[in-house]
Amino acid sequence: MTTVIVGAGFAGIAAAIALARRGIDDVVILERADAVGGTWRDNTYPGVACDVPSHLYGLETHPWPAWSRAFAPGDEIRAYLEHVVRTEGLEDRLRLGTALTGARWDGGAWRVRTSADEELVADHLILACGRLTDPKIPSIPGLESFPGPLFHSARWRHDVPVAGRRVAVAGTGASAVQLVPELVRRGAEVVLLQRTPAWIVPRGDRPHTEAEIAHWRDDPAALRALRDELYTEGEARFASRSGDPIAAAEARALAQAHLEAQVPDPRLRAALTPDYAFGCRRVLLSDDFYPAIASGAARLVPSALAEVDGDTLVAADGTRHEADVLVLATGFEAARQPYARLVTGEHGTTLDAHWSGGYTAAASTLVPGFPNLFVLGGPNAALGHNSAVLILEAQAAFAAELVAAGRPIRVTPEQEARSTAEVDALAAGTPWLTGGCHSWYVDERSGRLTLLWPGTVAAFRERLDRLKNALIPVTADQGAS
Repeated sequence: MTTVIVGAGFAGIAAAIALARRGIDDVVILERADAVGGTWRDNTYPGVACDVPSHLYGLETHPWPAWSRAFAPGDEIRAYLEHVVRTEGLEDRLRLGTALTGARWDGGAWRVRTSADEELVADHLILACGRLTDPKIPSIPGLESFPGPLFHSARWRHDVPVAGRRVAVAGTGASAVQLVPELVRRGAEVVLLQRTPAWIVPRGDRPHTEAEIAHWRDDPAALRALRDELYTEGEARFASRSGDPIAAAEARALAQAHLEAQVPDPRLRAALTPDYAFGCRRVLLSDDFYPAIASGAARLVPSALAEVDGDTLVAADGTRHEADVLVLATGFEAARQPYARLVTGEHGTTLDAHWSGGYTAAASTLVPGFPNLFVLGGPNAALGHNSAVLILEAQAAFAAELVAAGRPIRVTPEQEARSTAEVDALAAGTPWLTGGCHSWYVDERSGRLTLLWPGTVAAFRERLDRLKNALIPVTADQGAS
């Protein structure tokens, strides 16, 4: 019973572990890069770190007492995933530097082609390819005329010095908010081109003490209790992100107070204040972004990059700004996954064609017409209030249980339609759809909320259980699952 997993980030590693816990070791993990880690391998820009508390951003099966900070730096997360792979003995199942080039359902099995010019025959295929993998490069007139180093934040050029140079950053999302203060600390002269300001709340990051790390290492129960506490806090944040009027007002007041405390100039504050509902876009965490702007060390241009004229950047407001280095912090191709065109189901239809009107799946995981296939971290599997690792682990456990059941795994179009209707009903009236912003959570093709799960982690797990019980009915002899 061969299972092929595509991707060796959190999702792929979680899937391999869940399968192993079910006694399924005939597993191949394809990874196109030369190392594991997913987004934490690819994103190495200065200041990169998690915006979920460290002890909630690990796998439940592998608690880690030694996180150095409350919010783990990117290199520690990558090292943690490498540690998990070694601890679980997954190295012999990994095929690094091996990309998926095609997969087709044929004769009751998946025929998976790879960049190593081989074909694997698999009973099950798990797509754990991630959402934030392929950078989005905006179509900007004259971009190719820029004479200096030009790169996306997710493809950082460590050979490019920044000290004493004019570094322009286009975008004010999560990456830019981490990147800009670090560029300032490294001596760059930063100009930040902002299309849309973000709601930013205090981060509260700090180093962990040696005594804390020793306590968590020596007392696993204390480490579990901390994780449980952070999980509960995260679930409580759902109210403010989803539009509960009291919770949203309190969170918005916190963000406004944070801005007022760190940016004394009223005109600059106005330029940094969003005009959309709290939670409509991803809420960011930072203690040093506003000070970097307020000090003048990073100069804010409250207008998007509209044109490039050699080494001069032209903003949408007509202002012109010279730069030596241009960094695009412009996000990812999240709503239309590049791997989808490579996967063909039983009726000759690709996943890309199935998703041509928007990203959909039954319980965010199974797709009609694609038997024995699981999509982890796919449609409506992102979170705006808690750790996305919790969702990936839930999907991995779901997939492993169905694989272990040893029966064909199929969902109907009606099951997918019910899941889609459930998401639409939960999303209706929330800030994600009615808050007055443009967000990567929403698919431009359909206008639907297709990336974010508009519910709690507990509700997502219940949703998976309902589908699992429909596919593997519980009998009186089996008892409760």
